[in-house]
Amino acid sequence: MTDHVHVHGGGGAPPVQGKMTPAWKLLATLFVAGAAAGLLVVAVYRATLPAIQKAAAAKVNGAVREVLKAPAKWDTLYVVKNALTAKLPEGADPQEYQKAYVGQDASGKRMGIAVVGEGPGFQEIMQLMIGFDPATGTLIGIKVLDQKETPGLGDKIENDPSFMAQFVTRIAPVVGVKGRAGSPPNQVQTITGATISSRAVIKLVNATVARWQELMQRYDKGGTP
Repeated sequence: MTDHVHVHGGGGAPPVQGKMTPAWKLLATLFVAGAAAGLLVVAVYRATLPAIQKAAAAKVNGAVREVLKAPAKWDTLYVVKNALTAKLPEGADPQEYQKAYVGQDASGKRMGIAVVGEGPGFQEIMQLMIGFDPATGTLIGIKVLDQKETPGLGDKIENDPSFMAQFVTRIAPVVGVKGRAGSPPNQVQTITGATISSRAVIKLVNATVARWQELMQRYDKGGTP
């Protein structure tokens, strides 16, 4: 009787695995790609920065003209060490300093100052350009520069012209009332359905006027803190 021998084995040679890419090569590739992307972002930023700055300056200039009722000219004062000055330190970048725009009429008489105020709204930080007479605290005009309040409600602080218009000739600190504003020279009517945003504007106006009024008074007396 013949013995049968069964041989068990694979049908061919085992597959050859590819070589693993060293980790350092992967890291190097990622580093190069990241550096290239970063350089591209910087290049785009530098290329567009002049246009961005020009647009921002035009926006500010337009807002100053609006809230000061078209002054003949204005001078710029800077906050340095909690005091106003017309001249910055040697080599200082004007963009890094808070500013007051001092408006003048054709005869050179001061009409008021325009300053930017920033503070929390209902949603996020809001930004206003505020024009007022630092001698009396009388408001000349207010313009919204930036706000992200609730569409259809809180954004009425910008989209409802009658709200901002009522601040003109009011004397800070302003008080918000729900009903029709009365005869007191410091009352304004809040917006129905947007009371929080309205009061945020009022609070920001009062805080901004108080701060800059003090700075201007010190500047007029000699500029010392």
